[in-house]
Amino acid sequence: MTDIRALAVYCGSATPPDPRFIALATQTGTYLAQRGITIIYGGGRLGLMGALADAALAAGGKVIGIIPEAMVDREAAHRGLSELRIVSDMHERKRGFTDLADGFVTLPGGVGTMDELWEALSWAQLGYHANPVGLLNAFGYYDELIAFNQRMADSGFVRDAHRGILIVGQDIAELTQKIESYEPHQAIFQMPVGAL
Repeated sequence: MTDIRALAVYCGSATPPDPRFIALATQTGTYLAQRGITIIYGGGRLGLMGALADAALAAGGKVIGIIPEAMVDREAAHRGLSELRIVSDMHERKRGFTDLADGFVTLPGGVGTMDELWEALSWAQLGYHANPVGLLNAFGYYDELIAFNQRMADSGFVRDAHRGILIVGQDIAELTQKIESYEPHQAIFQMPVGAL
């Protein structure tokens, strides 16, 4: 059983035309706040990121944003958070997610969201952290990605011991339950935190 007090939530800063995506981010923020789980996210106020933060704050939750200095104006940093950390670059941002979170949740998003997800998975394999990495596959958004991850494993590019690192759920309640039940995997190496 994993004690989850804070989750890094990765999601897009875009507002897609399909309203289900913003509704999903809103539901996620509300649910995590009601569970008393702190949200660590990218610090923006637009798109899914903003909907996630606003919903969590409205439900009385704690939200910590981590945003690179160069993106403060471009991504319209959310100034109403419990805490906003402005960092020097993307590497420091992602390290902050890893340092503060007990696990990771990925909602729908684009290239930046994928970068964050794959780095969390890679760092788990290498032993930089032993936290669960969750993927919220609402509306089948990540069906092809899940299939590709399976193909990598079936082809021998992902070790058998690491097949279970990526945890998939169809809604945030199911995914959170799976994250809380996660049994840490065996890493390839045990990398020291300072090596990040």
